[in-house]
Order: sequence, then structure tokens, then C-alpha cells
Amino acid sequence: MRPSMIRSAESALRRGLLRRSYTSESPLPERKVAILGAAGGIGQPLSLLMKLNPLVSNLALYDIAGTPGVAADVSHINTRAEVAGYMTEDQIGQALEGSDVVIIPAGVPRKPGMTRDDLFNINAGIVKNLCVAIAKYCPDAVVNMISNPVNSTVPIASEVFKKAGTYDEKKLFGVTTLDVVRARTFFAGKSKSPGLNLVFTDVNVPVVGGHAGITILPLFSQATPASNVALSADEITALTKRTQDGGTEVVEAKAGKGSATLSMAYAGALFADACLKGLNGVPDVVECTFVQSSITELPFFASKVRLGKNGVEEVLGLGTLSDFEKEGLEKLKPELKSSIEKGIKFAKEN
Repeated sequence: MRPSMIRSAESALRRGLLRRSYTSESPLPERKVAILGAAGGIGQPLSLLMKLNPLVSNLALYDIAGTPGVAADVSHINTRAEVAGYMTEDQIGQALEGSDVVIIPAGVPRKPGMTRDDLFNINAGIVKNLCVAIAKYCPDAVVNMISNPVNSTVPIASEVFKKAGTYDEKKLFGVTTLDVVRARTFFAGKSKSPGLNLVFTDVNVPVVGGHAGITILPLFSQATPASNVALSADEITALTKRTQDGGTEVVEAKAGKGSATLSMAYAGALFADACLKGLNGVPDVVECTFVQSSITELPFFASKVRLGKNGVEEVLGLGTLSDFEKEGLEKLKPELKSSIEKGIKFAKEN
């Protein structure tokens, strides 16, 4: 690749990360981000992307093994963030202390034939132990939960924090951004059809509900920019199904040798960037995420959220739903309710 092409790519990346953020003259606040599970399939590319984010001044990478190598590797990149790697339980305090944002991709990935529920018994214990450490060492941090099943791990985290007396519902997020990224991509893909001509980077699609199977409900009726060609009922059904099954699509394509690690890292970096902008006072930062919510009868729900200096500023409503989306909303509630209750039960009994 020619040097001019490399410079152009780097410039474009920096422009994207700084969008809705600061002018070049504005001083950037000091912000520490900790990644728990930084040596894993999601953790490594996520560490790279967070090192590239100019809003990060200190990047702490933690895992049970391999973290010093990951830290050394990304530390050679000439960006602002200072990087340190930590491993084993006796170093987690150093990794977490002073963190503004903690991102948790730790856990085992999904394999062929596994459902998100199959991940539960392993990942639930990992998440619980990490949240105990967060409550001890950085109780005021914003927590971004990536570890699956998010529909259960977020409730687990809430119970751990409640027991420790540190729970702040405004600072606990389940990262559902990958569902949004997929919905945007698949919807914009219709630009190949005559009359649509959508630009991928300009498309936005709210995704509500949860983060597994039918609990994922993309609201294509609210997609922006609105196309001048109405999608058929069959096309909406197909787009919805593909968004819901996106993780399975990747697992099967990798033939058992991996899951959605790269796209998840990208989505995790997007959401962490939004949280940092909110903490820094950037106005009108709105993202879909799984949080404590009262917009339905369920205690946790994914919807649009306005982010601010204290985490959640406002949980936004669902807006006007199509009949198809209303039906999907009612279908997802029992499964999401069961997953939430499963997480709460685990946390209380273990």
C-alpha cells in the first residue's frame, strides 16, 4: 500500500472517531478505559480500536493470560493512549482502578450448535467475578457488557452491584450495537435495488428488545434516511430474520473455528466511543443499548438511550411501530423475561 493511501486511511479513521466530538483546538479530558478479556477473539481487535480512539488517554488490558503481549503490540501504535497489560487475579485491581469505562468481552465464544443459553453456565460465573472486582476497584465506572448472553449477564451484573451497594442503573449497559450495525448493513444492502440507492454509512436502524434470537427486534419502519421505495412484507421479514440470526450466520461461515469477533469488536468500539463522548459532555449522543428500563413491563430492555456525563440521561420510547413490529415485540417478551430472571436467579444463588 502506498504511503499516501495509508495516510488517507488513517485520516479517515480519525475523522470518524472525532465526529460529534471536539474541534482540534479543544483539550481532551483524561479518560481511562479497561478491557476485561483483552486477549480473546473480541478483546484483541477491540484493544486495537480503542488504542486508535483519541478520547482514550489510558488503556488497561486485562485477561487471565496473554495480555502483556497484546499490550506490547498495540502500545507501539503512535496514538495518545498509554497502554498497560495485566493478567491473573492479583493484578485486576491495578487494571480497574481509576477507570471511567470498563468493557467486558470476557468469556467463551459460541460454537456450532450452541445457543446463547448454552454459554450461560460458563460465562455467568466469569461475569459475576469480574463485576465483584469492578464494585471493589472502580464502582463509579460506566460498564459495557459484551459477554453473552447479554440478556442474562446484565441482570447478573446489576445484582452483584446491588449486593455491593454500588449499583447505578445509569452506568450499566448491555452492548447491543452489533444488532444495530447488522440492521444498518442489511437494510442499506437494499440499495442494490432500483430506486433505493442508500449510502451504508448514512443509514440508521433502531434495534430494540434484547440481544439474542427473536428478542432482537429491528425497527425498519423507523430506518433513516427513509427510502423512496417501500419494502415488501417479505423483504422486512427476511431482513428481520437475518438480523436476528446474524451471529449464527458467522459461526456457521467460520465452520466452528470462531464467532463474530471482528464485527463485535467494531460495534463494541462504537458504543464505548459514544459513552466517552457522553461522559465528556458531547450533546445529543443517542445509541441503542440494553439497560434497566420502564418503557415495557420488563425490568431490562434495549432501546434508544441518550448518553451524558452520568451515563444514561434518558431512556427513549419505542416510537410508532408497524403491525409487524408490534407482533414481534409481544413475541419477544416471554423469552426476554425468562433470560432476565435466569440471570437474577444465578446472581442471588451463587
